[in-house]
Amino acid sequence: MKYGKVNERILGQLEDIVGADDALAEKEAIPDYAHDESSVKAHYPEVVVRAESTEEVSKIMSLANREKVPVTPRGGGTGLCGGAVPVYGGMVLSLVKMNRILELDEENLMVTVEPGVLIMDLHAFVEKHGLLYPPDPGQKSGTIGGNISTNAGGMRGVKYGVTRDFVQGLDAVLPTGEIIRLGGKTVKNSTGYSLIDLIIGSEGTLAVVTKAILRLVPLPKMNATLYAPYDNFEDASRTVSEIIKNKIVPPAVEFADRPSILVAERHLGRPMPRDDAPAYIIVRIEGNDKETLDADFEAVGEVCMKNNALDVLVADTMEKQQRVWEGRSCIIDAAKAEGSIEVLDCVVPRSHIPELIKGLNAIAEKHRVECQNFGHAGDGNVHTNVLKKDMSDEEWNKRIPNLIEEVYRLSISLGGTISGEHGVGLIRKRFLPMAVEDKQIELMKGIKRIFDPNYILNPGKIFDLD
Repeated sequence: MKYGKVNERILGQLEDIVGADDALAEKEAIPDYAHDESSVKAHYPEVVVRAESTEEVSKIMSLANREKVPVTPRGGGTGLCGGAVPVYGGMVLSLVKMNRILELDEENLMVTVEPGVLIMDLHAFVEKHGLLYPPDPGQKSGTIGGNISTNAGGMRGVKYGVTRDFVQGLDAVLPTGEIIRLGGKTVKNSTGYSLIDLIIGSEGTLAVVTKAILRLVPLPKMNATLYAPYDNFEDASRTVSEIIKNKIVPPAVEFADRPSILVAERHLGRPMPRDDAPAYIIVRIEGNDKETLDADFEAVGEVCMKNNALDVLVADTMEKQQRVWEGRSCIIDAAKAEGSIEVLDCVVPRSHIPELIKGLNAIAEKHRVECQNFGHAGDGNVHTNVLKKDMSDEEWNKRIPNLIEEVYRLSISLGGTISGEHGVGLIRKRFLPMAVEDKQIELMKGIKRIFDPNYILNPGKIFDLD
């Protein structure tokens, strides 16, 4: 694909749209926008454009489409699959200045936000009003736009679902610069194809989201956390299945292996409860009255002990719960702080987690690497930090591609796939044909051509056009 370059004329037009301070072409301003949080090597854009409105985004995309300049949309840059890396140079379109919470509609239980709003800020805002936005990705400094782009899930997926389940409406700008408004505040909508569901999870390849209407739920009044160590993942996994069989659906059921708990301890500089077991599950329970909470709490504790938990530790104050969940949430950042890693994102039916973990460890041993396994036991989403340690770049680059392929083949063989929530992006693109049949990829490419006839929006991600 042959693309246009950002010359002085185009730069001048961008400055007319956003102002000279928000069209950044200086060399010192570019490096921060050349990478995300994945292992993808840096690719440098020719210009970074910071938009503040839908109208500005529309004008930028119209210009880029006319000049055939590639555009990479970018939120917080916290992605783990290379989705915000501008592999063809061109423009990075930053949306971080579009960071306003526009409306809280308590009658309809919805909130309207711009894409640059941080997930942690949205959570804090709605919770002050006794409401909850359930999607809870681990990277709290990620933006809503990025979450929509990858259909982010997180810890509360087992009970509430993922980002797609809470997006009611979108304003989006097409690669041609046209503005479309999808959905709205109606709870039901059976009017034509659901284009909104095409945009959600499309990784910024079909349109640029500039506004979102998000559904909220009442904030539960009470919660508690149980932390249970196990001798093996088989017992831990069976516990999760039996909790749900007992008609208790906790908002979060997480798991971690011992290497994950130990790296969290080192990162936080404090011990986690019990760090001597091979496997752990962490269960959050919630309710609106003490009687219901206590009943669920006791039932979950009994299931844990029945399935050979070594102990059931209770975090019943906000401070204790925060300490436990900080330990679970920091595992990726903790591993990165100690050296280079590759983060894998498998998902399988939750009953197959023990087989997946066993296979992951066998593959790691075969390729002589260390790994940390953790994730969302309630929905079968397993993350693995593969650690580079003291390997040379040459040795790492030789081992890691084969290891990743074996892991994804294992996941698919167990009825799973290659990404539960991080996306395909650049890093998993070559594995897409393993997970998705040819006809589906053909349909995806056809959709891309209709939305983006000049292939300028986030090119090189998910697949290449023929």
